[in-house]
Amino acid sequence: MVCRASRSRDLWTTALRSAVASGPMSWLPEDFVHPLYVPVPDTALHLRPITEADTVLDYPAVMGSRERLWQIFGPAWSWPKETMTFEEDRADLLRHEKEIAAHQSFNYALLDEQETAILGCVYIDPPERSGSDGEISWWVVDELVGGETEHALDALVPRWIAADWPFRRPRYLGRDITWQDWLALPNAQ
Repeated sequence: MVCRASRSRDLWTTALRSAVASGPMSWLPEDFVHPLYVPVPDTALHLRPITEADTVLDYPAVMGSRERLWQIFGPAWSWPKETMTFEEDRADLLRHEKEIAAHQSFNYALLDEQETAILGCVYIDPPERSGSDGEISWWVVDELVGGETEHALDALVPRWIAADWPFRRPRYLGRDITWQDWLALPNAQ
């Protein structure tokens, strides 16, 4: 889940750091506690926040599904690049780990029970585009596309967001709005 290394993401990260330096984040309540473990119903899988230590599992998952992931995320986030290295993935996961700790954004790895493989990812971000208070996207590795795992994750994510996250207007990118339509929306204020 070396997520989003695009120029717009870098600009967003810079703006986010500036906002953090000037005061508390306003996109989540101050007392919000993010979930640390989320079982995926009817599977032996779970979600948990990704860490830098997951690079050894993440890199093969991302690069093994890179072409399809680029078709999904490439236009918006320029990710994952064909030339992405293990070290670039590690640095990106470290950034995600820090963003999670600061409640700036969230990246949840989809893992098997023994945590020997990353099978996908769920991203929960502050809105980059107007009209929502949180933007959520997710994916599974190529070999799980169209199967029971993907269907279970597709069913879980909106229910989980509604039950455990403080959003009134979540937007599910690539689900309730196409990526192309999302890119055409005005930037969030």
